[in-house]
Amino acid sequence: MTGSSSLRPSITLGSCVLKNAIDVGSRPYGKNIWDGKPGAVVTVSPGALGGFGANHHLRQSLVSVNVPAMAQPEAYIGGAAKLFDDRGNLTNGSTRDFLKKFMAEFAQWVAGNSD
Repeated sequence: MTGSSSLRPSITLGSCVLKNAIDVGSRPYGKNIWDGKPGAVVTVSPGALGGFGANHHLRQSLVSVNVPAMAQPEAYIGGAAKLFDDRGNLTNGSTRDFLKKFMAEFAQWVAGNSD
């Protein structure tokens, strides 16, 4: 599972560490550590769109390293400043419920798509 927190419309601009991790893990040629591993994308943003652009850009990057990503449900978490306390704990019950459901769907998707 990959997450991105970004004000930018792409992971290249918003989360260089994540982009570099994907790039480094795919090298050297023929030794891609991501190859075939299932993935899911959750993006978080202080804005209303919840990192929509970064989410889709990350999905494109995962295709290039052969990570099948769960298509549904999609997860865009907007208004992050109102969802967490000053220690980073999630305080919003509906967001917590959504993420629990998302993780259950991901576990089911992984189980159904494993060799």
